[in-house]
Amino acid sequence: MLTAPELHALKGQRPSVWITAYDVVQAQVAEESGIDVILVGDSLGMTTLGYDTTIPVTIRDMVHHATMVRRGAPQTMMIVDLPFATYPNEPTALKNAVRIMQTTLANGVKLEGGHDIIPVVDALIKEKIPVVGHLGLTPQSIHTMGGYKVQAKTASAIDRLIADARELSAHGVSAIVLEGIPDRVAEFVTDHIEAPTIGIGAGSHVDGQVLVFHDCLGLSPSLPKFARPFAHMRNNMIHGLQDYRDAVLHHSFPNDAETYHISTREWEHFLQEYKN
Repeated sequence: MLTAPELHALKGQRPSVWITAYDVVQAQVAEESGIDVILVGDSLGMTTLGYDTTIPVTIRDMVHHATMVRRGAPQTMMIVDLPFATYPNEPTALKNAVRIMQTTLANGVKLEGGHDIIPVVDALIKEKIPVVGHLGLTPQSIHTMGGYKVQAKTASAIDRLIADARELSAHGVSAIVLEGIPDRVAEFVTDHIEAPTIGIGAGSHVDGQVLVFHDCLGLSPSLPKFARPFAHMRNNMIHGLQDYRDAVLHHSFPNDAETYHISTREWEHFLQEYKN
């Protein structure tokens, strides 16, 4: 299992490969595939719980799903999101992070924000909880951002993002997720901070990549610009279920090999007893 110091040491050596996961089966295939880090993201609100945003996701939701993921991937580094409004101050953040760490056996937590969350970052790291930052397009701020829009597109916005990244790195975060920002901005940040950067919609010049499980394997009905489906499981699943439906309708499932049998002798004995 990759540790926080080992993850940090990968910077400049090789990219780290991250994927989200939300249940046992997803975690199992992630671990069997050699993925470095599983992120139990609050994206489960949209991928699994049917919400339009991550805002309704609760600590209880995160604990429930992260516990499943840990059972499925006991040997893979697992980072768990602190969801919306669960880290407004140090005591609340610490309480929720400790609950996640102790209940799910996570290896760290992820928080969105920069300068504004530094006191929380310090409080968690002081208690030996590894922290991953998240800058750029931060889904928990979707209402104030006005939608899922690319960030850091002006000089002033780039300055703020770089300042936030430097401050997070200086305060000891294990990595920083950079989401939805121009590639040159992500490359500049990567080259100017010590913490490894993990991109999602941030180009290729970062220290690692993360994709949502459903986007990566073609389970999502639509994909963002930055995602590439490395499989087409949604179509395969639909075709499989259609084949199953047709087999049932045509009485070709189950066939003889898929059916349990009783010996003729025992069946005749039953019938004789039944008649009596």
